[in-house]
Amino acid sequence: MANRFVLNEMSYHGSGAIGEIAKEAEARGFRKAFVCSDPDLVKFGVTKKVLDILDAASLPYELYSEIKANPTVENVQTGVAAYKKSGADYLIAIGGGSSMDTAKAIGIIISNPEFEDVVSLEGVAPTKNKSVPIFAVPTTAGTAAEVTINYVITDAAKNRKMVCVDPKDIPIVAFVDPDMMSSMPKGLTAATGMDALTHAIEGYITAGAWELSDMFHLKAIEIIARSLRDAVADTPEGRADMALGQYVAGMGFSNVGLGIVHSMAHPLGALYDTPHGVANAIILPTVMEYNAAATGDKYKYIAKAMGVAGTDQMSEAEYRKAAIDAVKKLSEDVGIPKDLKEIVKEEDIPFLSQSAYDDACRPGNPRETSVEEIAELYRSLL
Repeated sequence: MANRFVLNEMSYHGSGAIGEIAKEAEARGFRKAFVCSDPDLVKFGVTKKVLDILDAASLPYELYSEIKANPTVENVQTGVAAYKKSGADYLIAIGGGSSMDTAKAIGIIISNPEFEDVVSLEGVAPTKNKSVPIFAVPTTAGTAAEVTINYVITDAAKNRKMVCVDPKDIPIVAFVDPDMMSSMPKGLTAATGMDALTHAIEGYITAGAWELSDMFHLKAIEIIARSLRDAVADTPEGRADMALGQYVAGMGFSNVGLGIVHSMAHPLGALYDTPHGVANAIILPTVMEYNAAATGDKYKYIAKAMGVAGTDQMSEAEYRKAAIDAVKKLSEDVGIPKDLKEIVKEEDIPFLSQSAYDDACRPGNPRETSVEEIAELYRSLL
């Protein structure tokens, strides 16, 4: 069996990386950009940092900012219509997962109009053509959407999130500039950082993991564990490290999948609009305990990457507990809630559990599960 690995054509990293956008656009002969960015980033001048670069280079663009925190089918369809009218020939996505997921869906539909209903893109859709070219500029250190082949769109009519997986949607160039992330408030920095840690840990233990993806995931765990507290404290070094760590995690999990932490988090976002990183962070330690018996000795290396000393002398039970405790401690230190009491309603658990079981991330979980077992995991967090 061959293992596939998909990455960006090009990526730029470090302070000032966005300065390369104009050069890349001109070198590729692009004429006009369709810029996707959310309203808050526009309001607070973050988007303007990129628009100023386009203006300085006399590169035309049109801005589309009708994007929700959990983008919907309607957001995408409105964006497709606006793109068609704009005369653009490439996309620039500025933001977190919401802006990038919207841009990916727009780009895929423009190139594959038979999927204009959006809902038919769920799962692994049989698209034929590559997306309209996308430049991706992350403003959060978490989703790694700039380097993944995944995007998530909310079907508001059914209160559920659709996970779409398509190697044709990956941005051609990523500009990972920590300066674009400097305006993130502490709560968002913590939530997106724990999302990145979840990507790294789930990707490391997922059923599809292999040696190449393990390399990325272990390094990502190490970087995130050492830098997230500093990023929340808003140090330049912490911000820069987290920008790299979340990208490295994305290089891995995009190619091997995730597990039921994500499949349980997605319905919370769809039903309650819970921030995705917060949901992942709350659920992660509980699911790590649930999955432990199906992970071999991998928790030893997770614990070591998290900075736990003496793992080589620990028993299996000890290093598994150490890995889980280290994740709990990091989550606590950055201010993540410990449970779902303020989020989940008991009467919604059957719907949440079925949605999580049906989610595209669930098959990657290292331990076989069921709707009933997922329901018990939700209940354990109340």
